[in-house]
Amino acid sequence: MKVIGFLLRLLVTAVGASLRWRIEDPFGMLSHPSANPVIAAFWHNRILMLPFLFKKHWSRPQRNKVAVLVSASRDGEKLTQVLERFDLICVRGSSSRRGQQALVELTRLVQDGYSIGITPDGPRGPKYKVQDGVISLAQVAQVAIVPVSWSVERKFVFRKAWDNFQVPVPFSRAVVRIGAPIVVPREADAAERENKRLELEGVLKVLAENQP
Repeated sequence: MKVIGFLLRLLVTAVGASLRWRIEDPFGMLSHPSANPVIAAFWHNRILMLPFLFKKHWSRPQRNKVAVLVSASRDGEKLTQVLERFDLICVRGSSSRRGQQALVELTRLVQDGYSIGITPDGPRGPKYKVQDGVISLAQVAQVAIVPVSWSVERKFVFRKAWDNFQVPVPFSRAVVRIGAPIVVPREADAAERENKRLELEGVLKVLAENQP
């Protein structure tokens, strides 16, 4: 398994380096990074290139302290092997397994200065529907959610996967899009939490829909 993880890291790095990236960061999240941790939220079908993008485009303080929420399933174990090769800390859990424990672990990591990567529609979907977990973490840990997405001109799409997982075709044009931070107040009630969930869902859909 570790050998497969190492080989996949090489593959992701090679594909990522071959793409002709453009950055759309109108709110300066990369050019003027926050001194505080953030939650980077991105769709599950975009997770493949995110480790490469963290290492390439995030500032050194940001990329040196990143933890990622990964499913406690067997597929999550495979993904963990890849993510750890990018020096990312993996916290295992989902809404159905280790959910509360994962929330506690992630909150502690935020307190230690780690930013968090989350796929808010994972690990089982529905695709492009934000689940409540990312809102709970933002509220409890009091950190902003930063919507992130990438799109690529040419790609392989796994149509039978629940998320239509995407793999870029090497040497294609690609774009990274970063949205405005979303803050969930500590005192937010159920209605406000739902509004924030819908806001994040809408922003991520917009960031993902346009081609380079």
